[in-house]
Amino acid sequence: MTINELFNDDDGMFMGTPKSKFFDIVFNANRNLVEEELESLIERMCALELIAEEIEENLEQKIQEITFTKSEELESKKFDTFVNSMGNILTQNE
Repeated sequence: MTINELFNDDDGMFMGTPKSKFFDIVFNANRNLVEEELESLIERMCALELIAEEIEENLEQKIQEITFTKSEELESKKFDTFVNSMGNILTQNE
């Protein structure tokens, strides 16, 4: 069974999307752990934005272009990020 099947199959272990399960965890896990993970995500996003600004002058336009032209890859990345973030929170929450 693939990770995608675990989330999307009615018989799957997690029943729900990675996004919905992520928010379930965010709203129910230890607040300090959630804050640390969200801060880590924001820090990473800001670092990537700084790198991107060095390479691309029209960053907002490029983001919109990627959102439109690479939507499947973007969805896959979001899926992975939700799953990884859940894992980070849950492993520390034990």
